[in-house]
Amino acid sequence: MIRVMKMMVAATIGLAVVPQAAGAQVLGSDAAACTGGGPAILARIEGLKDRKGNLKLELYPANEEDFLADDGVLERAGKTFRRVQVPTPASGGPIALCIRVPRPGRYALLFTHDRDGKNKFNFWSDGAGFPANTKLGRRKPPLASALIDVPNGVATTTIRAQYLRGLGGFGPVE
Repeated sequence: MIRVMKMMVAATIGLAVVPQAAGAQVLGSDAAACTGGGPAILARIEGLKDRKGNLKLELYPANEEDFLADDGVLERAGKTFRRVQVPTPASGGPIALCIRVPRPGRYALLFTHDRDGKNKFNFWSDGAGFPANTKLGRRKPPLASALIDVPNGVATTTIRAQYLRGLGGFGPVE
């Protein structure tokens, strides 16, 4: 009850309420942005196939032209791009990654599980996910599946990792 009242008071006077990471340590070079009130995105990651390799969040502009574009091209054009990468935690506890954003607004967010650690997406073994958690299948994901609105604070999302599942394409591990 006291916690709820504190959150109501903070919201009333315009303070940022920092979300809890559901028992997970907030990981990544941008962790301070999530624990300090943002603007940032806190992504809870679920459904990993295993605990090897690296986990990565990438932030893109929220438009078709720039979604999943080459990071070098985006950076040279002065467009939004940010990447946070961490080794996959060996323990089986919850995972929360933080990525800061330049300002409140709408962005596209991609999660990848680079299982072999080669820093290049391997269609056959690596995993991916987006905030909408719709089944990816065999096609390039639509921009709408990656969109996330970031307030003047911290946006939270849960992303379920998906891996190649035979002829049906990418889907969550059962």
